[in-house]
Amino acid sequence: MYYVIVNPGSGSGRGYYTWKKLEEGFIVAGLKYKAASTKKAGDAKRLTTSLMEMHSEESPLKLIVIGGDGTMNEVINGITDFDKVVLGYIPGGSAGDLAFGLGINIDTSELIQRITEGKVLRTSDIGQITYNNISSTYSRLHDDEVKTTRYFDVSAGIGFDAAVCEEALSSRLKKVLNAINLGKLTYLLIALHQIFSIEKNAMDITTKEGEKLHLDKAIFAAMMIHPFEGGGFMFGPYADCNDGCFDVCAAGDMSFFTIMRALPSAKKGKQFKYNGIHALKSSEIHIKTQKPLWVHTDGEVSVKSDDILIKNTGFKLKLMV
Repeated sequence: MYYVIVNPGSGSGRGYYTWKKLEEGFIVAGLKYKAASTKKAGDAKRLTTSLMEMHSEESPLKLIVIGGDGTMNEVINGITDFDKVVLGYIPGGSAGDLAFGLGINIDTSELIQRITEGKVLRTSDIGQITYNNISSTYSRLHDDEVKTTRYFDVSAGIGFDAAVCEEALSSRLKKVLNAINLGKLTYLLIALHQIFSIEKNAMDITTKEGEKLHLDKAIFAAMMIHPFEGGGFMFGPYADCNDGCFDVCAAGDMSFFTIMRALPSAKKGKQFKYNGIHALKSSEIHIKTQKPLWVHTDGEVSVKSDDILIKNTGFKLKLMV
C-alpha cells in the first residue's frame, strides 16, 4: 500500500496534475494506494502523524509527498519514527531546493517509475532546531501552536534569509509570478527589498568544536544540509547530505555595495571570496543575537528568536528518489 499526501495548490496547481500522473502510474502497475490532499498549513503534518499512528505493519510505511519544500517540511515534522517510513518525493513547489539538492531533474514519469518500484535509493540527514528563546511579540503562530523544536531536511537560517522567506509566505508577488512560472524570481526580488531593511544586530556563532564567530552587524547565518535554499541560492556549495554536519554560511559587517556584489555570486556558490562571508562546518551550532531575528526551517517561518541551537539528529530520511 502506498500513501500519498498531495498539496494540489503547489506550483500554482501543478501539484494536482502531478498527482493525476502518479495515480495513472499506480493503476498501470496494479498497486494499491490511498491519497489525501492538503487544504491549509499544518495539514501535511497532521496527515503524516495520523498515518504513523495507524500503521501497524512490520514493513515500512511507504509515503509519497507531492508539493514544495514547505510540504515536505511539514511531513518530516509529523513523522514519529524515521526508521519506519520510506519516502517518495515529487517536487511541486516554486523553489524546489530539496529537488536541487537531491539532483531531481528528471522527467516526472521517470520519478513515478522509481517510486512505484518501492526501493530505497538513498538517504539524507535530518536536522533539528531548538528555540531556546521565542519572542512572543514576533510570532506567526498562536501560543498553543508554538513548538520549541522543529526538524528540517534542507536548511535552517536566522536573519536575512529567514526574513526573505517570511515575506515570501504572504507575498502577493509570489502568487503572481507562480502563475506565469516565474516563482523563483520572488525570492530574488524580496531579497533585494530586505537588503535595505537590515539593522545593526550583533550575532555570536559557536560550533560544537568550540570555533567561534562574532559579527557586529549580522546579516544572516544559514545551516545547510543540502547546497541550495531560497530558490536556488547555493549557500552550501560543498554540503553533503550524509556527512552528519551542517555547512554554515554566515555573513555580516559588510557594506551595502559588497552585499550587492556578493548576493548574485551565491547563485553559483562563489560568495565566500568576499570579506564578511564566513564558512563553518559542524554537527552542532549555537547562535545568539542581540535582538530577535526571524528563523526559518526549509523556508517555513513561524517565530523570531535570539537564541537557537541547531544539531544533527542522527536520523535519516529513506528516499525512493
